[in-house]
Amino acid sequence: MTPEPREAIVGRWGITLPLTGVPVLEHRELVAELADLGCTDVWSAETSGTDAFTPLALAAQWSGSLRLGTAIAPVYTRGPATMAMTAATLAEVSGGRFVLGIGSSSPAIVRRWNGVEFTEPFKRTRDTLRFLKAALAGEKVDHEYETFSVRGFRLERVPQRPVPIMLAALRPGMLRLAAREADGAITNWLGADDVPRVRAELGRAELAARIFVCPTEDADAARALGRMLISTYLTVPAYAAFHDWLGRGEALRPMHEAWAAGDRRGAGALVPDEVVDELVVHGSLPACRERVARYVANGVDTPIVALLPTGADPLELARGLAPGA
Repeated sequence: MTPEPREAIVGRWGITLPLTGVPVLEHRELVAELADLGCTDVWSAETSGTDAFTPLALAAQWSGSLRLGTAIAPVYTRGPATMAMTAATLAEVSGGRFVLGIGSSSPAIVRRWNGVEFTEPFKRTRDTLRFLKAALAGEKVDHEYETFSVRGFRLERVPQRPVPIMLAALRPGMLRLAAREADGAITNWLGADDVPRVRAELGRAELAARIFVCPTEDADAARALGRMLISTYLTVPAYAAFHDWLGRGEALRPMHEAWAAGDRRGAGALVPDEVVDELVVHGSLPACRERVARYVANGVDTPIVALLPTGADPLELARGLAPGA
């Protein structure tokens, strides 16, 4: 699939919804304002809160211009045909503004929470991508993929316009797959100075990055939250390997050793300040907007702000982080 030229996608600015602590239906006013505040995108996440699709279906009705994307929908937790139907429905209700972001997710989400074997994640993601491209184009799919088979499936409601598909990608193999066969890559938990290395593997395809932002000038509080999140996420094998590749292996080694020994609280305390400051944007609202803009300057096409709680009104913080604030 030919990627969209980078010149056409530079200038995007997204936000992750729903916001922590805000009921889903109480986002209507914010979503209606986002375009006027300079935002172009709303992206969802799917871990143990809302699913990836319902908030976007609502946002599609509350705004007529925002692009809507999943970041990401796990390829193991829905059957291939169900994933295709859900994507086609979101494309329909949004008037063609939907981007399907898929990825392997993690062993905890897939195996421990959903009872599905987490095997061959690269191949499963590749096979799901290939199936979805065919199914969403209206083809009848009858194929034995390496990780699953589909027999005689054809969508009854084929999207009127192609649905872009982006892959969650951290390291060269998945980034190169995204460049070859998808419409771009979605990455996560990286610093602004890491972007050129990721971009070098992806080439000119769209690069979206979820950026964790904690808008507070209480650096100690921001770092405490950052350490907790980093020790939770970066001990997942895929993220550990990602940061080894990025060059943080030695800096994070004490954290990994403590975590492996069962000392979860101690593991967080061993994350260096400089690592937190690289991976979590914090400071005043203007300083945070400037830090997010650095990701763009270094090669991210679509920054996706993930607002971390500070105790202040998250709706007002989201407005304050928008580029037109």
